[in-house]
Amino acid sequence: MQPLTFVIMGKDPESSQEIKAALQASGRARVLAECDGHDRMLAEIMRLRPSAAILILDATNPDKEFSFISKLHGMNSGTAIIAAAPNASPALILGSMRAGANEFLQIPVIPDEFQTVLRRVAEVRKEEHSTSGKHARVIAVFSGKGGAGVSFLGTNLAAAVGAPTVLVDLNLQAGDAASFLGLDAKYSLLDFARNRTRLDESLITSMVMPHSPQLSLVAAPNEAHEAEEIRPEDIPEILHLLGQKFQCVVLDLPHTFDPITIAALDLADDILLTLTLDIPGIRSTKRALKVFDRLGYPREKVSVVVNRWSKGIDVELHKVEGHLGEQLIGFVPNDYRKVMDSINLGRPLVYGEPSSKIAVEIKRIAATLIAGGETSSPQPRKKLFRSVFGRQASTTGLELSTLPDKA
Repeated sequence: MQPLTFVIMGKDPESSQEIKAALQASGRARVLAECDGHDRMLAEIMRLRPSAAILILDATNPDKEFSFISKLHGMNSGTAIIAAAPNASPALILGSMRAGANEFLQIPVIPDEFQTVLRRVAEVRKEEHSTSGKHARVIAVFSGKGGAGVSFLGTNLAAAVGAPTVLVDLNLQAGDAASFLGLDAKYSLLDFARNRTRLDESLITSMVMPHSPQLSLVAAPNEAHEAEEIRPEDIPEILHLLGQKFQCVVLDLPHTFDPITIAALDLADDILLTLTLDIPGIRSTKRALKVFDRLGYPREKVSVVVNRWSKGIDVELHKVEGHLGEQLIGFVPNDYRKVMDSINLGRPLVYGEPSSKIAVEIKRIAATLIAGGETSSPQPRKKLFRSVFGRQASTTGLELSTLPDKA
């Protein structure tokens, strides 16, 4: 489910905080900006195109508030208008609705009423997307442990999408995506964070690094200490704006559950969880799935893919799936020489050797994700094991019952 995005305006800190807490607790909403006045809110709506704008009204000057609501309504920006106020009078509620507000929220927030408002905003947003056809897909590539090949897979996945795609390197202290693409990045995510309040299409275009007609990059900071300037609250707005320019956003994530990584995972339509078939790899994947469950992510948002697959790996695949409680959607073959040549040349393998087994499999995985999983089903996977890898996996070797099951 695509997150709903909001901008908020209000002079009452307590009311603003209550609404923000309710949005956060919903698990489906993100606050992109907080505004201190009408002009700022108007500018942010035009720039960010959020799902909804929440105005906490000043009851001492209702006519001014109604006039601003009418102005927003007349813009026809596609942003739902939600008026809110503590202990509002019937006249304030009626006046807001007559001025053009789509909904009214009473403060203190009533949970059932709040969910109804979110549902209505989601319905309007769904109609907007179906009419405009513009919906950037956000794919996060993640592993529960280092050394699983996340950056290689993320880079090649972004190159394989076949539509305007931006790769965002969120491994802020040790990102290598620029070198994987052979780019000398002049700008980085730090520049996006520093200029967050004035990001527009022209500025974004100047700071995104093009690699090919279909692939661009937002690099990690050049220096590790610069990561400290990037805050978790910067991520939703930056990704939202990138999503207005590109059809797909691929996130190269570190293997830690830090606040910035979680902010990115929250926004992802799909999480490609990368697994290596060894005890540390299986154990870390199991642990990551438990964290995803605690974060409230639906399992259909998560896809598990095996990297560095080899015919010689002695492991029963159905037992791995049973242990994880997840189907394995892909198997990227192990070819150390091809992978290292690709990395050293700074050219994705799907570009350099598009007919190689690694490239073919990554392109298949990309197609599966972009299609929303429609090209992947449990039925043909037994054939997949035989046709791609020549035989069924061995029934001996790694014993999953010995794996610790700690989160």
